[in-house]
Amino acid sequence: MRLSASSALLVAALLLSSCSSSSGPESLMAGLPSREITSSVIPAAPVPAASVAQPMAEPQGQPQEVLAWAGAAPEPQAFAPVATKVGMPLPSQRPIARLLPNNPASSGSTRSKVYGQRFQDAKPINFGKVRPKHYAVHGIDVSRWQGEMDWATLRSQGANFAYIKATDGGDHLDPMFKTNWKRAKDAGIRRGAYHFFYWCRAASDQADWFIRNVPRDPDALPPVIDVEYNGESSCKMRLSRARVQEKMQVFMDRLERHYGKRPVIYTAPDFYKDNLDGAFENYPFWLRAVAQHPSKVYPGRKWLFWQYSGSGLSQGVEGKIDLNVFNGTEDGWHNWVSRYAS
Repeated sequence: MRLSASSALLVAALLLSSCSSSSGPESLMAGLPSREITSSVIPAAPVPAASVAQPMAEPQGQPQEVLAWAGAAPEPQAFAPVATKVGMPLPSQRPIARLLPNNPASSGSTRSKVYGQRFQDAKPINFGKVRPKHYAVHGIDVSRWQGEMDWATLRSQGANFAYIKATDGGDHLDPMFKTNWKRAKDAGIRRGAYHFFYWCRAASDQADWFIRNVPRDPDALPPVIDVEYNGESSCKMRLSRARVQEKMQVFMDRLERHYGKRPVIYTAPDFYKDNLDGAFENYPFWLRAVAQHPSKVYPGRKWLFWQYSGSGLSQGVEGKIDLNVFNGTEDGWHNWVSRYAS
């Protein structure tokens, strides 16, 4: 039997009303998941629904690194008006260098900004007429004990240079060295590495261990050999003055050959008095003097760096930090650093 046209239309309407869409407004109101996917992301497996009561886990992979930029971003200079003389030819293209912002981590002929120090001290000392604040260039030295640090903030607080603990003895690498080494450079801080010397180990072994772990970066400051007495060390050996200097010379000669930079000697008053007074006149010294000026603690000794506090406080680091100054003006600092710039 044939259906009339009106009957056929009625049947079709009834069939359509019995169907529902899983992605229509009704399903959204009911809280059902949509089956739609984007054309660019096709899940390989069903995506689990996230519970509203529990936060979603962070995505796996490397975290985004915050850009370490000290100071305000430079104003663009690429299209600044240029004064010209009559008949002066205009370049067909603008120099590419003018399109690029200054990089605080770059070196070479560009002088990095020297920040005035804003450090505090948990145990302030009155050094008399010549105080640390009278020196233009301040810096820090760090090791694993400072933990995670905000290097860009440290720079803005006055850390224009940093010496970073790398190794001690012939088998210990500071677990924060690689992280600190990279982040300090990213923040535009001039940095170098130091080695804590262990008197019960061959000097050649210690030099090889340092070289194995510290990159030969042409921008790095000269390496440092840290020589002092350590009451907590398992090595209780007290060598003769001659033997101390012999071991130091072996270590320093090997580092100088490898890095092409004469090492800096860091020391403290008691060790200096017993072993180094009058020795190594052709080497730069970094002297610890936390109660008096180095001229009083190490009379007659020329020095490059002065560690004036072991109880410094600064934004960018929790707890205490060692504070230092460079013995010279800002120009003197730039001239000295330029010897080690690539």
